[in-house]
Amino acid sequence: MAESVSLDRIDLRLLALLQQDGRATNADIAAQVNLSPSACLRRIQRLESSGVIRGYAAMVDPKRVGLGLQAFVRVQLEKHGQLGLDRFIEGVNDWDEVVACHALTGDMDYLLQVVVQDLEHFSRFLLDKLINATGVADVNSSFVLRTVKQTRALPLGHLG
Repeated sequence: MAESVSLDRIDLRLLALLQQDGRATNADIAAQVNLSPSACLRRIQRLESSGVIRGYAAMVDPKRVGLGLQAFVRVQLEKHGQLGLDRFIEGVNDWDEVVACHALTGDMDYLLQVVVQDLEHFSRFLLDKLINATGVADVNSSFVLRTVKQTRALPLGHLG
């Protein structure tokens, strides 16, 4: 497990601002936290080098790029030996359709978030990749009807 990093009030404000707008300029961020641009840059670089900030990315609207179907797929594996787990994880990491994968407690082993063009593409992914290529015993899929909330910003209130 990764070690927690000590963050002060200014670090938390920097993180909140960057989560809100990762393209904000250093000068704009510095002004909002009452730091000089050079002091602000040093703090952001420290957050990056310590792994608190893992990277920056654009949030792409799936429908605008032809990805109209999103599903959450619960997966149960046949065997839980290291070879079976490795084969499943390798497959997940190779499949572009899987945008997130979480190991779970309970009756299912993994939860996959899958984004594809349509039901036909989902069916091909499920049959050709997920079921046939790995040691999957059971799959249960739920399709997203409407996204009510989606954010990449983490709740940081517990740190302040």
